[in-house]
Amino acid sequence: MALKSTIFKATLCVADIDHGYYADHALTIARHPSENDERMMMRLAAFALHAHQIQSLGNGDATLSFGAGVSTPDEADLWLRDFTGAIRAWIDVGQPDDSALAKASRQADEVTVYAFHHAADVWWRGIENKVARLANLSVWRVAAAESQALAELAQRTMHLQATVQEGTLLVGDAARHVSLERVRLK
Repeated sequence: MALKSTIFKATLCVADIDHGYYADHALTIARHPSENDERMMMRLAAFALHAHQIQSLGNGDATLSFGAGVSTPDEADLWLRDFTGAIRAWIDVGQPDDSALAKASRQADEVTVYAFHHAADVWWRGIENKVARLANLSVWRVAAAESQALAELAQRTMHLQATVQEGTLLVGDAARHVSLERVRLK
């Protein structure tokens, strides 16, 4: 018998000062049995970092939603689709291979990856030259210590505040806050 996904509920209050975007989002996140809290929370952080694109890329007529997860490698971890169904933004967390990134680049207007594992630098050195030609690809590195601290905020029901200012994401609940500083690799 296959294991089922664990369902998490999150109220995410986004205050993106950099882009003038302020909104509350009621989110349901399915965590696949093979996914850990760190990866799930990085997907949530990516949502906070890209929520402003609902307005900027989709003119308010777009939907930012989670993909099917690690069980479906042909889908983004998070994507922004406009009212026509076109993929405006494809966002992945982790260390996807170069062929998956090339395919995503053909399907979406822009592709963003957030690498967060301690081996992310090794992964990047291995694919950097293979993805250099992908003009619509952005790759960011998040320190492993920061993503692990973010994982500690995971609860089945979460009420989180996310603030984006000067490129830094601050995520917290009533008791703790975690700062994620991204480093651009591409």
